[in-house]
Amino acid sequence: MKKSHPVRRALLATVATVSGVVLLLSLKPASDPAAAAPPPPPASAAGRPAPGAGTVTGAVAATQYGPVQVRITLAGGRITRAEAVQAPSGGRSTEINGSAVPQLNQEAVAAQSARIDAVSGATYTSEGYRKSLQSALDQAGG
Repeated sequence: MKKSHPVRRALLATVATVSGVVLLLSLKPASDPAAAAPPPPPASAAGRPAPGAGTVTGAVAATQYGPVQVRITLAGGRITRAEAVQAPSGGRSTEINGSAVPQLNQEAVAAQSARIDAVSGATYTSEGYRKSLQSALDQAGG
């Protein structure tokens, strides 16, 4: 049996590698589970949820490190969920806000108001969070 030429083997390996990369790149990413979430409750004609129920997004609060925006979900006039739609990111901000934002979300639900404590190390984000949260509460009539 005749041995294949080294150039032929290199060419075949290159073609196989390129084909494999093209196949991997053509795969579609998994769908985002958040995209499959049910839609929020219907809003009233003014674009606001019915009093005491629905989802409201506060105004964007500009901070030294970037914008902060909070969305709250209300049921029976109580905050059932708070989430930062926007938070400063990039560099150290991503690391800091990765732990600070969940704490702020929990505090907002626990306090049922914008009177929440700042998270140590995330002072600017905490202040922006409070401002946007208060904006959302004002829109919701609370």
